[in-house]
Amino acid sequence: MDENIVIYAEESGDRVDALLARQIEGLSRSAAQRLLEEERVLLRGIPVKKNYKCAVGDVFSVSLPALEEVPLIAQNIPLDVVFEDDDVIVVNKPRGLVVHPAPGHPDGTLVNALLWHCGDTLSGIGGEKRPGIVHRIDKDTSGLLIAAKNDFAHQALSAQLADRSLSRVYEAVAHGRFREESGTVDRPIGRHPTDRKRMAINEKNGRPAVTHWEVLARYREYTHLRCRLETGRTHQIRVHLSSIGHPLLGDGVYGAPCPEKGLEGQCLHARELKFIHPRTGESVRLETALPPYFLEILSKLGEKET
Repeated sequence: MDENIVIYAEESGDRVDALLARQIEGLSRSAAQRLLEEERVLLRGIPVKKNYKCAVGDVFSVSLPALEEVPLIAQNIPLDVVFEDDDVIVVNKPRGLVVHPAPGHPDGTLVNALLWHCGDTLSGIGGEKRPGIVHRIDKDTSGLLIAAKNDFAHQALSAQLADRSLSRVYEAVAHGRFREESGTVDRPIGRHPTDRKRMAINEKNGRPAVTHWEVLARYREYTHLRCRLETGRTHQIRVHLSSIGHPLLGDGVYGAPCPEKGLEGQCLHARELKFIHPRTGESVRLETALPPYFLEILSKLGEKET
């Protein structure tokens, strides 16, 4: 069954294909043009031409074609379980493991592993492809991730994400030497205006994003940081640190395009997770050690500097 959504134009002069690509997650501009050519985009009940320029207050009805579904299967993929009870499970995700099925990754994901481990007890609130998933971390980011085993737990944990009482602390290695001991990046993040696979500082259409950072150690060309998220936008730490001139080591998307220190993918580990247990109301704080790849990177940075 097709999915029907409504898109609002808040400014005049934008081409409608650009507006659709910006507003609909995962939709490229060429895909938006195909929707227009297939007369799946209506304005006041009339199909819209792909070169139409929006006016303030335009309301577009968009009919998105149903995606071809791939059955979600349980797979016996080893999990490093840090905490588990009848309501929640917290795992230490290795770098390289995708969290949920997506184009290019139909299986072999954390969700497939959780289905094997938990059976059919995962919450369905996350959707058919994301059962139990409360929040995500990138494929090449390692560390702690929490999933819900029932809808009650999922709703409670999602509320904690919304009110920022679910705390996530990361460790990272960034380019350059930070002059201050700590600081905050408070800049909105949204989809990149021309590259749909990237996020960017977006003052116009971005959502509020706040990252607090603290220096753990300085090296000649790099800094070891602790980062605490106040919000949870896609690629938040990567985008924020890159925006202040300190992209993460190994981050080929927001930093150097080539592998660094033998590492492909950002040097970023979700080290600490703190939440209120949805059933007991007790505070739960979990921490995991830095993984071998992270320790190896630190060993390659040379002597610490003051």
